[in-house]
Amino acid sequence: MKYIVRFFPEIMVKGPSVKKRMVNQLYQNLLALFDRHGLAVTIRRFPDKFEVFCDEVTQSGVEQVLAATPGVDQFLRVVQYTLTTDEPEALMQQVADKLAPHVLDRIEGKTFAVRVKRTGHHRFTSFELERFLGAFLIREGAPAGVQLKQPQETVAMEIHDQCLNVITRRIPGLGGFPIGTQGEVLSLMSGGFDSTVASFLSMKRGLKTHFVFFNLGGPAHEIGVKQVALYLWETFGASHRVEFVSVPFEGVVEGLFQSVHPSYLGMMLKRLMLQAAERIADELGVEVLLSGEAIGQVSSQTLKNLNVLDQSVEGLILRPLATMDKAEIIQWADRIGTRRFAESIPEYCGVISQNPVINASRKRIEKEAAAFDGALLESAVRRRRRIHIDQVVDDVNAQTPVEVVHTIPEKALVIDIRAPQKVAQAPLAEADVALPFYELQHRFDDLPEAETYLLYCDKGVMSQLHAQLLKDAGHSAVKVYRPV
Repeated sequence: MKYIVRFFPEIMVKGPSVKKRMVNQLYQNLLALFDRHGLAVTIRRFPDKFEVFCDEVTQSGVEQVLAATPGVDQFLRVVQYTLTTDEPEALMQQVADKLAPHVLDRIEGKTFAVRVKRTGHHRFTSFELERFLGAFLIREGAPAGVQLKQPQETVAMEIHDQCLNVITRRIPGLGGFPIGTQGEVLSLMSGGFDSTVASFLSMKRGLKTHFVFFNLGGPAHEIGVKQVALYLWETFGASHRVEFVSVPFEGVVEGLFQSVHPSYLGMMLKRLMLQAAERIADELGVEVLLSGEAIGQVSSQTLKNLNVLDQSVEGLILRPLATMDKAEIIQWADRIGTRRFAESIPEYCGVISQNPVINASRKRIEKEAAAFDGALLESAVRRRRRIHIDQVVDDVNAQTPVEVVHTIPEKALVIDIRAPQKVAQAPLAEADVALPFYELQHRFDDLPEAETYLLYCDKGVMSQLHAQLLKDAGHSAVKVYRPV
C-alpha cells in the first residue's frame, strides 16, 4: 500500500530554511508515531511530499496516524504502476488500461473530470492526457458525461517520469504545523469542553502542550482529567513526551472563602491558578500558558476581567477560544472526540461568586490578594505531583481508589464501558454487557442484578473514574476488571 502525504499549505510558503526545518520535524514526528504504534513503514522524502509504504495489515493504523498528525494537510491512497514505453500514444493507452479497473465502476451514471499532475519528460501535455483518458472512460464505461467545473467524481492521478500513481482515495489530515516547530505551552486543564478543545488547537498549531490540573474535586475529578489529557496526547500529540502536573487546590479554595469578598471569589481563584501555573511552567522551561476562556462566556471572562487576570502573571496567556461561542466549541469537541469525556467529567462548583464582578479593577483585586494567606498557595504548589503523560495509566492503577480484580468472581456482571466502535473492533469475550461510559451513570440501575459489577476498559483509567462515580452515588459493589 502506498500513500502520498501532502504538507499543510502554510508550510510550503515559508522561506527555504523554515520550510526545511518544518518538513524535517514532520518527518521525525511520523517516524516516532509509527514506531510508537509498532507500524512497519517506509517513508521516502521529497521537497513537497512524503511517500509512505506499508502492507495491508498495517494500513488502518497508518491511516489513523496520518489523519491525526499536525502538519499533514491530506494524504492520498494510491496504487503505483511502472510505465514501460516512451511512445506517446502507447504510454497514454497504458495509463488508461491501468486506470480503468479503479474508476469505471465509480463513475457509472455520474459526471466526472480527469485531473493529471505530471512531472518529468513526456512527449504530451497533461491536458492532452486528460482529454485522452476522458474519451477512453466515456467509451469504455457508462458515465453521465464530463463536467469540468463541478463533477460528481474526480479521477485523479500523478505521473513522475515512468511512475504512475492512481489516486483511489483522498483523505483529509489535521493541517496545522508539526508539533515541535512552534515552542511549548502549559495548558490549564479542567477536562471540560473548553480546556480540551483549546489544548487540541494548540497541538494542531505545532505547540508541544503540557498539562496542569488544579484539583478541586477529589480522586474522581483527577482521574477524569487524566483520562481526557491522555486521550488528547495519544491521539494528536504522541510524537513528543509531555508532562501532566496535578496541584491539590482544596486548601486554596478553603482559604478563599475565609478571606475574599464573595463577588471576587471566581476572579481570585483563576488568578491563583494562573500564578501557580506560571511557577510550574518556569520549572518545565515553558514560557507561555494556555487557557480555554472565551470572551463573555461566564462572568470572569469579560474583556475587562481577562485583562486584569493577565496582569497577575508576567508571561503570555494564549486563549485560542477567545472569540468562539459555546456551540462552536462543542462542535470542535465532537469533531476531535472529547465531547463524551467532557460530559462525563464530574462537575465541581465549589467556588461560585455571589453577584460576581464583571468589571474588576487591578487595585481591588490586589487588595483581595493581600487578604489571602499566600502560604496556602505555596503549600499547594509544593505538593504538586508531576508525571510524564505516558505514565498516567500506571499512576492511576497504582493509586487504585477502586479495587482492581484480575479474575471474575461468581455472580459478577462484567460491563464493557468502551465506546461502541472499540467494542466492535476488539470485543471482550468475558463481557456480559456492553454499555458505553457516557451512558453508564443514567442506565446503571437498569442492569441485571449481580453481587459484583466489574467495569472494563482498555487501560483501566476510564473504569476507575466511573467506578468511583458509581460508588459516590451509593453503588458499593463496583470494581474494576483488568484481565491478566
